[in-house]
Amino acid sequence: MGVILTDRGSRYAVSGAQVTSREEVDAVLAALKTDRAYAKATHNTWAAQLPTGGLKADDGESGAGMVILRMMERDGLKDHVIIVTRWYGGKKLGGDRFRRVQDAVRAYVDEIKK
Repeated sequence: MGVILTDRGSRYAVSGAQVTSREEVDAVLAALKTDRAYAKATHNTWAAQLPTGGLKADDGESGAGMVILRMMERDGLKDHVIIVTRWYGGKKLGGDRFRRVQDAVRAYVDEIKK
């Protein structure tokens, strides 16, 4: 989806894919990071709902993976990975960073449910 929102200089993007295994999650992340901008991002936080259960990774954005995972569970989104990418803009966002992660996930879910 590319950059979908900004907050005090930080930019956020969201992407995702259908997956059914950890290997597929790793492949999606590797493919995303072939784009130099995503490889150099401050955080590529993600969560996945697989047949074996939920997985998440904060990539330095403490707690953000759980935010994504909970939203996926609430929306009943299965066999999927969602990645929220953040490029740090120089100002700390405090708790607002979780709201931006939620906004990004919501935009992604809305787009795929169209």
